[in-house]
Amino acid sequence: MNIEWSKLGFEFFPVRSNIRFSYKNGEWSEGRIHNEYNITVSIAAQVFHYGQACFEGQKAFTCKDGKVRVFRPEENARRMNQSLKHLLMPEFPEDKFVEAIRTVVKDNIDYVPPYGSGGSMYIRPVAFGTAPTIGVAPSTEYELIIMVMPVGPYYKNGIKPVDSMVISDFDRAAPLGTGRIKCAGNYAASLLPAKMAREQNCPIPLFMDPHEHLYIDEFGTSNFIAITKDGAYITPDSSSILPSITNKSLIQLAKDAGMKVEHRHIHKSELAEFAEVGACGTAVVITPVGRIFDGSTVYQYDTENMGPELKKLYDAMTGIQYGEIEDRHGWMVEVD
Repeated sequence: MNIEWSKLGFEFFPVRSNIRFSYKNGEWSEGRIHNEYNITVSIAAQVFHYGQACFEGQKAFTCKDGKVRVFRPEENARRMNQSLKHLLMPEFPEDKFVEAIRTVVKDNIDYVPPYGSGGSMYIRPVAFGTAPTIGVAPSTEYELIIMVMPVGPYYKNGIKPVDSMVISDFDRAAPLGTGRIKCAGNYAASLLPAKMAREQNCPIPLFMDPHEHLYIDEFGTSNFIAITKDGAYITPDSSSILPSITNKSLIQLAKDAGMKVEHRHIHKSELAEFAEVGACGTAVVITPVGRIFDGSTVYQYDTENMGPELKKLYDAMTGIQYGEIEDRHGWMVEVD
């Protein structure tokens, strides 16, 4: 194996193995390591017709001391079960989920980018209905597959602010729908508005609440965060956005730093009042937003650099992930 770590992108990369579990007759099987990357299912599999599918995204890191650790896998286990439960899919034992993560990372340990490369191992658990289903009903059989792959920094030339565009003609999720879970359909629904935003040179779309279109919900694949002019950390409170583990962690780090944290409805008129805006998620931790376009209105922040408060939080988070800063909250789980 000869990987040029500096050339890794954020894309699919086949490695040695993945781990798979099957659900039949009311119980999940023990995990089996597979070396192939194809699956065989019926053309009538429920997932193709009625969309029972959900997934997670998380990372493992080679830390400064040379050990490999996974960031908060128990949180992904809990969120995965929230998705499974909402979609009438069988929940998966949380301790079994965490152990499966450790197992598959360990089996592919030589694919975890080395410390100092800026890379990490991306972990993608995905669950879906497999039983042939023509009538509208939950599947009776399921697969849960956990794949891993090495990834480089999301932004090859360093993190720079990107532009965003308010989406007015589309909703990411219904007001009382699936916005709070990580189901595949939410992301399919965001593809067209995301394409429209990119065509306007805005890499990320910003969705408003699906009820009134007056309050900020989230970016297409990331939670919305902002720093007010008096230094408070603010993020939307909404029933239709995904509870981000990255955001949850940043909130704790903001509190640790003595920052005021506000988790509340945010009217879009407040965009004019923020000092810093960012999109937070697993892939980058924080992507700074330089401008937000809302029709003829443009809200502008720092278009050259990540703002100072978001940079402090970014450095704190990545410092913990790479073992450069004390893990006071016990977030990092070591892979044997």
